[in-house]
Amino acid sequence: MIKLRSLRNLLYIVYILFSRLILCQSKHFVPKMNVTDMLMLGDEEHGFNFNEEQLVKYIDRGPYFDTTATKNVTSLVGKTGHLNCRIKNLGNKTVSWIRHRDLHLLTVAESTYTSDQRFSAIYNKQTGDWSLQIKYPQIRDSGVYECQISTTPPVGYTMIFSVVEPITTIPGGPELYIDLGSTVNLTCIVKHLPDPPLMVHWTHNNQEINYDSPRGGVSVITEKGDITTSYLLIQRAQISDSGKYTCLPSNANSKSVYVHILNGDHPAAVQRANIFVGLSFSTLILLMIIAHI
Repeated sequence: MIKLRSLRNLLYIVYILFSRLILCQSKHFVPKMNVTDMLMLGDEEHGFNFNEEQLVKYIDRGPYFDTTATKNVTSLVGKTGHLNCRIKNLGNKTVSWIRHRDLHLLTVAESTYTSDQRFSAIYNKQTGDWSLQIKYPQIRDSGVYECQISTTPPVGYTMIFSVVEPITTIPGGPELYIDLGSTVNLTCIVKHLPDPPLMVHWTHNNQEINYDSPRGGVSVITEKGDITTSYLLIQRAQISDSGKYTCLPSNANSKSVYVHILNGDHPAAVQRANIFVGLSFSTLILLMIIAHI
């Protein structure tokens, strides 16, 4: 009994020494370790301080996901998007990408399994990332996607992909009524841009506004950020300031608003006038005939 116990202790010591040699010298095992795993084993100044239970737990651990990777990805319409799935200890397992909307298998390893060639898988050996690349994404591509490992049973990591389109708005439009002599304040708001626009131009009746014109009192203030806002200020509004004003961000859709400068006129009267202007000549003749019946 004593000899058996001594033999067991001897085997345990050999096992520990052999394990230490693997951890400290093996060029194949060490690169797979990350900071979390080293903290789990416990490092010292001249090696590792660990026990058998911890070592077996580390060696037996199968593939797992780095959950620090973002689960929400937003892409602009037409701008290539990437869903990054970071996996540790993948070994000989295979990574697939699945679209939840229709449970469609998109990729297996680095091969595409869909007729839609906008989808492809990219593997980064340095980071362990398996990325799903989506070229020319459209609004319909928004939804839940799953990065799946071919374990038994399979394990997956879901991500939400949102495709957005730049939106340009001018609050208060499409028709604005301003009293003569008042200040015109037009606000242009641009949302859902990957980067702020380099420039935001304003035009009046399709002509670019000259802020140094003799008329004076016309200025623009643009605040750039996740949401870009441009303010067009026109002091002491004149009748000639009426017309169509258009906001044109350099990397988004334009937006227009029609400004009516009122000289004692009621907006309803202006609207009625606009209605009659839009009527065809034949319609006016018909109305005149009806009026005389």
